[in-house]
Amino acid sequence: MTDATDDPIIQVKNLNKWYGDFHVLKNINLEVKRQEKIVICGPSGSGKSTLIRCINRLEEHQKGKIIVDGIELTNNLKNIETIRTEVGMVFQHFNLFPHLTILDNLTLGPIWVRKTPKKQAEETAMFYLEKVKIAEQANKFPGQLSGGQQQRVAIARSLCMKPKVMLFDEPTSALDPEMVKEVLDVMVQLSEEGMTMIVVSHEMGFAKTVAQRVMLMDDGMILEENNPIDFFENPQHERTQFFLSQILH
Repeated sequence: MTDATDDPIIQVKNLNKWYGDFHVLKNINLEVKRQEKIVICGPSGSGKSTLIRCINRLEEHQKGKIIVDGIELTNNLKNIETIRTEVGMVFQHFNLFPHLTILDNLTLGPIWVRKTPKKQAEETAMFYLEKVKIAEQANKFPGQLSGGQQQRVAIARSLCMKPKVMLFDEPTSALDPEMVKEVLDVMVQLSEEGMTMIVVSHEMGFAKTVAQRVMLMDDGMILEENNPIDFFENPQHERTQFFLSQILH
């Protein structure tokens, strides 16, 4: 594997996106190295979720470039499919199929997209369910699980595709407070194992523990980025100072 200091696995160059007349992303530039962990925070409506959804082509950008592992994201469907198999995504709401068991939710992607034999897909699924500590729930349906358990299933489902990068879009914001820790624990473990991660989150404790860089977005722009110590203890931008004063106290 390429060392974390080498070539970036994600390059975003002068990225712009509009919804009609609304300019939601303004000249975003971002490079993510292999095995790097980045946490993006900022007020609601600042463009954080749109940015990571563009990296997975769930949203289309109108201007600029996104290159993932050497492949540029354009309208080329083959490239989009390739990138989606390499980039896992975990959403705020779990997006599990309610009519499928947990095990079937996990094996669907590998069987259909990666053409993995069913037995092998099931073994991989059980491995990742063990990893997120809910292997005993394999034959239940999503509705029988707590929110925290469902989110751990969603993470395991992404991992079954063996992604090179994981994107998390506010993965704990829909959870009850007591369930947040169990999901963050899984994410901390992933980071320790060297997964490249971009996390949109207001979990500042997680950002301090795991991130190598923390960014503040507002009004469609990255206003400030720094290592966690400097970001939290010595924020430069007025907007960052205000945001942190609201969220940390």
